[in-house]
Amino acid sequence: MTNFTPSTSADVLSAVQWAAAEGAPLEIIGHGSKRGIGRPVQAEHTLDLSQLTGVTLYEPEELVLSARAGTPVAEIERLLKENGQEFAFEPMDYGPLLGGEPGRGTIGGMLAANLAGPRRLKAGAARDHVLGIHAVSGRGEAFKSGGRVVKNVTGYDLSKGLAGSWGTLAVATDVTFKVLPAAETETTLAVRGFEDDAMASALAIAMGSSCEVSGAAHLPEGIADKVAGGVLGSQSASLVRVEGFGPSVAYRVAKLKDLLGAAPQIDEIPADQSRALWRDVRDCIPFADGTEKPVWRVSVAPSEGWKLSLALRMESPASAFFDWQGGLVWLRMEGDPEADLIRRLVQKCGGGHATLVRAAPSWRGSVDVFEPQPAALAALSRRLKHEFDPNGVLNPGRMG
Repeated sequence: MTNFTPSTSADVLSAVQWAAAEGAPLEIIGHGSKRGIGRPVQAEHTLDLSQLTGVTLYEPEELVLSARAGTPVAEIERLLKENGQEFAFEPMDYGPLLGGEPGRGTIGGMLAANLAGPRRLKAGAARDHVLGIHAVSGRGEAFKSGGRVVKNVTGYDLSKGLAGSWGTLAVATDVTFKVLPAAETETTLAVRGFEDDAMASALAIAMGSSCEVSGAAHLPEGIADKVAGGVLGSQSASLVRVEGFGPSVAYRVAKLKDLLGAAPQIDEIPADQSRALWRDVRDCIPFADGTEKPVWRVSVAPSEGWKLSLALRMESPASAFFDWQGGLVWLRMEGDPEADLIRRLVQKCGGGHATLVRAAPSWRGSVDVFEPQPAALAALSRRLKHEFDPNGVLNPGRMG
């Protein structure tokens, strides 16, 4: 077994060229914070990008940042914070959920997993903010796509195409992202006493308003007290976040209170506690329990999330909470991942995507971890894989 630890793009190119020539599959990792997602990789050798680090360009006035792929996101976020900026799409940190340390995810992994957080409702995901990449395909060919300005893409935007490919198409060596000014302050309204169906209506009212809501989640009883040091208490809470300048936030919070006036109780969560709360929602902290109990990340229409959860819990023991106005359902199963059941219920709710993001290796090796693709899309994916990695040397088996 060979463990490659490149510190330059040329080293990465050399390693992949060797693998392509020898037909020797490689597992591609940064710091391994998301290594437990997907099927176990069928590779004897490892390409470890943890030494390929450093911010190579940061121009705060131009809202652009470039970094080598192994650079920790936490390190970059500290730099951005010093300049009053952020990744607007609020990338999730999978480390705690998968039993690891927080802050270990890399900027290359952020793109490969197409990360996003609660603000996806407003800002999209990593693929919507990437401007360019330098990468090495499975053929052992270096290429670049996009650039370092927002309007710089002609033809196929390969940088977006690699988002969500989990290292199976190419190895990114340097990535460039658009960054944006961080909000001056924020306030979260915690609407108390609603059952799941009323929660869906309340969040829909908030999102449909002119108040520019940047987060909408629901934490049922038994889940609510597991975030932000228990600031919410044990009672269920439907959460609505407003961000921006102080006077604007105050005005929009007052307007939302009027719109949601039928609620039994509405509490205001101030800025510092609000940030901690949404960070814990983002990172699925309620289920970061140190176990290997199966956890699913299910995306459906916002009006269907609570129905999916209710139908599932009638057939199998499970816990759930909701983000993205109810359209992102986090599920923790007590035993069997129940993949067939969950996917059947997703289709019954009008379709969507279900990804098994945590489970014991034996389960990950025996079920479809990622949502199975329709035949036409699967054929397209196979052709794309063949173009980028004809010998299957990059993360073989990870996506099934």
